[in-house]
Amino acid sequence: MTERKRLFRSKTNRVFFGVCGGIGEYLNVDANAVRIAAVLLTCTGTGLLAYIIAAVILPER
Repeated sequence: MTERKRLFRSKTNRVFFGVCGGIGEYLNVDANAVRIAAVLLTCTGTGLLAYIIAAVILPER
């Protein structure tokens, strides 16, 4: 039986809170690509709010 994937903040692959590292591990992509996408979204204004909400809501693994 396969275990269901869960989204966590990363303890090892982190710059600030581990949100982008956790998303990268969840999606099996490089965390730097997720960080670049997060920076681009931050330029629109929604990315910063989404990052802060994710940092508060996501549990740390």
